Amino acid sequence: MNTLPYDPAQLANRADEIVAATRELSALGWTPATSSNFSMRLDDRHAAITVSGRDKGKLLASDIMVVDLAGKPVATEHRPSAETLLHTQLYARYPDVGCVLHTHSHVQTVASRLYAPQGHVHLEGYELLKAFAGNQTHEMAVDVPVLPNTQDMDELAGWVETLLDQQPMWGYLINGHGLYAWGKDMAEARRHLEAFEFLLSCELDLRRLQS
Repeated sequence: MNTLPYDPAQLANRADEIVAATRELSALGWTPATSSNFSMRLDDRHAAITVSGRDKGKLLASDIMVVDLAGKPVATEHRPSAETLLHTQLYARYPDVGCVLHTHSHVQTVASRLYAPQGHVHLEGYELLKAFAGNQTHEMAVDVPVLPNTQDMDELAGWVETLLDQQPMWGYLINGHGLYAWGKDMAEARRHLEAFEFLLSCELDLRRLQS
């Protein structure tokens, strides 16, 4: 008889998805050292998330733990990432968000440093803007927020909440850190993540060519 507050079979399925994704993203060089964290919704009260401090290219299903939507560990002695609240706030706010991905690619990190003074990266006119859920045309613009880095996750989560109240968002950067992207499931979150990576790379190249 299952005495856990979540479905262990659901956790096993989510763990397999997360492990497969982390290995692919690690192979791309987007998760250097033990950086980055990844999660998927389990139900309306729990999420599966990577355990803190693990090499994301070598994860096992046992390296995926459960947290509640306040970011607290559930039925485990494992420690989640210090940034868990940045995942769970999205699950708590948006019932349709099913996956949150956080990476530290070279492109994302450089862009976060370069655009930190203006607080956002302006993306306009790109065909790939249609990769973001709900967008039907390239004739639009997206301002990707660049937030200051801080070890105070409550403060950082508060800044994110303010931004979510103000504009449609599919992701954001943290200065000197990396990118958060999300979607209704792993496939959509991956699409958003990869679209941001491509568009940020284009913006960096344009800045370089125009200098």
